[in-house]
Amino acid sequence: MKQSKLNVRGVERVFTGPKGEQTQALQPIHYRVEENDFITILGPSGCGKSTLLRIIAGLDAPTRGEVWLDGARGEGPGADRGMVFQSYTLFPWLTVEENIRFGLRERGISAAQQKARSDYYIDQVGLRGFEQHYPRQLSGGMQQRTAIARALANDPKVLLMDEPFGALDNQTRVMMQELLLAVWEQSRKTVLFVTHDIDEAIFMANKVAIFSARPGRIKQEVPVSFNRQRDYTIKTSPEFMALKAEITESIRSETVQTMTY
Repeated sequence: MKQSKLNVRGVERVFTGPKGEQTQALQPIHYRVEENDFITILGPSGCGKSTLLRIIAGLDAPTRGEVWLDGARGEGPGADRGMVFQSYTLFPWLTVEENIRFGLRERGISAAQQKARSDYYIDQVGLRGFEQHYPRQLSGGMQQRTAIARALANDPKVLLMDEPFGALDNQTRVMMQELLLAVWEQSRKTVLFVTHDIDEAIFMANKVAIFSARPGRIKQEVPVSFNRQRDYTIKTSPEFMALKAEITESIRSETVQTMTY
């Protein structure tokens, strides 16, 4: 059997409150991700999507279960997993170029290689001319471009993205979606991308993983068969609308379970 790029094996997460009360965030999750997959993750609010992403990133530990990457067990954060958050997480005292080079510098990469990689990704995300700007001098979209470039510059095996465009206005969000797909086409990274936006999930992915209501589990995987060369016009196609209706109903059935009357 072909080895998967990422293998989530029976991962559960239970949180313990200050008085010892326990809340189960994740049911046992078994999930395989293949090389170069672009997986978007959808589900009701509070279902554990971000918790799973943080466990994969090594920023949180599962109560039970394991995460394996390229046949090795993942324990704690590492450069093999790049993380991009919804909030802007750049170092405010560093320039765009310095932010992108930060992880490389910490790993002892030579200055020449740091420069070459940062220059490459500055061009890839369209930040040429802003290398010496500080985060406070950038728009939200430009800050997220910098965060994406920083994550990619470390050459991670898997790129993990937790609602990276959630705080952006709609026009900027669409531009960032197209930019990320273009960069993905060049880098061919394996991506897990959490979102609440169904259009975004379908537009970006080759597979959509749908979470159940809390305690979360991946209840369904929906393949997206559109050509990878996509632009916004695909969102008006009958095929796109049919897939959106299917996914919307799947999520609606889970959301109803979380509501009280």
